[in-house]
Amino acid sequence: MGLGACAADGRRRRSTAMDRRLRELFAAATDRPSGLALVAVGGYGRSELAPHSDVDVVLVHDPGTPTATVARVAERVWYPLWDDGVDLDHAVRDTDQMRGAAAGDLRAAIGMLDLRHVAGDEQVSHALRSAALSDWRRDARRRLPELRAAGRDRAERFGELAHAAVPDLKESVGGLRDGVVLRALVATWLVDVPHAESERCRAALLDIRDALHDVAGRRTNRLALELLPDLAEALAATPEGLARHVRVLGRRVAHLSQLTWRRVDQAVDRPRRRRPGRPPTRRPELIPLGRGVARVGGEVVLTSGAMSTEDPALGLRVAAEAAERGLLVAPSTAARLARSCGPLPEPWSEEIRRTFVRLLAAGPALGPVWEELDQAGLVERWLPEWPAVRHLPSEAPIHRYTVDWHSVQACVEASGRLRTVSRPDLLVVATLLHDIGKGQPGDHSAVGSEIARKVATRMGFDADDVDRIADLVAWHLLLPEVATRRDLDDPATVDVVAARVGDSAMLDLLAALTESDARATAPAAWSTWRAGLIGRLVDACRERLREPPTVESPAPVESRSVPSGGVPVAGHPVRLLVDTRADGARIRVVGGDRIGLLADVVGALAWAGLVIRGGRAYAVDGHAVSEWDVGTPSVEPAALAQRLRRVLDRAVDLDERLPAGSGPEQQPPRIEPIETAASATVVEIRAQDRRGLLWRACRALAAARVDVRSAHVDTLGPQAVDVFYLVDDAGRPLSPSAVESALAALRSALA
Repeated sequence: MGLGACAADGRRRRSTAMDRRLRELFAAATDRPSGLALVAVGGYGRSELAPHSDVDVVLVHDPGTPTATVARVAERVWYPLWDDGVDLDHAVRDTDQMRGAAAGDLRAAIGMLDLRHVAGDEQVSHALRSAALSDWRRDARRRLPELRAAGRDRAERFGELAHAAVPDLKESVGGLRDGVVLRALVATWLVDVPHAESERCRAALLDIRDALHDVAGRRTNRLALELLPDLAEALAATPEGLARHVRVLGRRVAHLSQLTWRRVDQAVDRPRRRRPGRPPTRRPELIPLGRGVARVGGEVVLTSGAMSTEDPALGLRVAAEAAERGLLVAPSTAARLARSCGPLPEPWSEEIRRTFVRLLAAGPALGPVWEELDQAGLVERWLPEWPAVRHLPSEAPIHRYTVDWHSVQACVEASGRLRTVSRPDLLVVATLLHDIGKGQPGDHSAVGSEIARKVATRMGFDADDVDRIADLVAWHLLLPEVATRRDLDDPATVDVVAARVGDSAMLDLLAALTESDARATAPAAWSTWRAGLIGRLVDACRERLREPPTVESPAPVESRSVPSGGVPVAGHPVRLLVDTRADGARIRVVGGDRIGLLADVVGALAWAGLVIRGGRAYAVDGHAVSEWDVGTPSVEPAALAQRLRRVLDRAVDLDERLPAGSGPEQQPPRIEPIETAASATVVEIRAQDRRGLLWRACRALAAARVDVRSAHVDTLGPQAVDVFYLVDDAGRPLSPSAVESALAALRSALA
């Protein structure tokens, strides 16, 4: 896959053409080039110009060159390039300033390692390049921590190319930037890397980046989902195949980078020279950790007598010991295990199963250990089903990771909740497998449940435990879906969940899995609002099951009462309260119960530009109360009250302030009644979230003279799910004709 030599030739041709143009301009600018030179740095220095790359070029001069001469040459070179429409990243510096810039700016230092002469005095360019390399090698030990910190910052901001939902070909871990960093590490002379493999991966990523520029028609490094089909066509691949290919490349580059940094650490820790009179350095101490397993420094290795062919649990034991102790698995050990380990017996022995559970429950160190062994090919020996989700992008944009890495991170989250359940082994196994059905035809929960049943049986769990693991996978979305989309005060809601769960032990497992899954997805998936709703549902189900909780109970849920205090809305019997929270703010609005108040409130919130993550509305003692979780912590109550007053006074045209937007949705909204309550008509709306969506729905219901007894609003990523419990003016469920009228009004308003 890829453009191969053709793409590489294209990069060289673009670079050569730019060289030619710069030489022409430089020759026209001065007939005395002594002490002056044009040099290429960064990607242009490596002759790797992409279709829409900027051109990094510096006019370098000796410190004694007259300022007027330098300025005249720069003007005669830069201005024609701008007239040509070249995206120029230019600078003018003397050689001392260049070295000073490299000393103070890590990115400048790395860019200068690829410095290449383009035009002018070659002695200036060659002397500067030689000095830059010498400075880099001399200061390497001092600058390595800075280089590593920059990598950690990129990882935090851009994620990993192998696992990020929308990877960045350049900045994500395992991307092009890491390929350049590997070159810089080699230039220190402290370490070496598998040069041929790292450059092959980097070249393949450059090919994809070139095609991405052509498809997008602009400079970009983000592998956006909407560009993937056209990009795949340009590269003669399928979108799924291309996405996986990119992630495989990124995973390999990231792995090479990790190995190189380990070697850097070893080189830095190793004395440079043994001084006369001192004893020779001792070999690293081998510390036994278990049968066939030992520790050397920060790595877990096999002892000399370990025989993986005779000890089927050896690979898992290495992994568990490393993860539990926060160590890494030596690459040579992982490779040796991959060569010699055979398949595990079926069913697994109790020792194998217990060791696997130890690995999954180890905590944060699980990730790097799992990655090392997965790279070596061991994970699929334990779980033949794993390759189906490896590098598989999630369909939901809110996900930070690919399906495989999300599952591993969910296990890391679950390790912090082991004390909340009676069966931690079932929790971590179900957590690892909860998305194993993704990528298969059909509902991934149902498909995954059947796969999990086969896996759990192979692992040697008894029939009851197999059923529990399969049910946990099948129902892992039950709690969030019900908590955010149904009326928790309706007894039928709790009855359905309690009957499905069956007992409090299963409820605890499902609650822990739900939280672990959400926290491994994205911060918005476990906001204060969602956590509170799910906690309330769990408490209600536990009460219904009439069994004492097995864990410490969450904070008590507020009962339905009329909140006191707040900022009054002038001229109206309405009050507004704002509570700032760690992840945003909660806004509560209290007013006299009437049809249409809810539409006015959500219209004012939308007009204020507040993004609603979740909400609920209800009536109590003749008052209408609505509560809204928004992602903005800096909500000024008085200013929001003023906006609400203008809406209530009909002093503002919300149709003008909240335009419907242009372009149809990819899928039309789904609006349908749901049979879950006997005391109200329940209508659910699923639609692509957009500004003013909830206001239009509430306004349509008010215009149809339908009373909203309660509302339950949830927004996750681009998807909005709004559930309304509707009654007529006598407080009864809607008649069939009224239901049809309400549905028609909603469909018209949201079309």
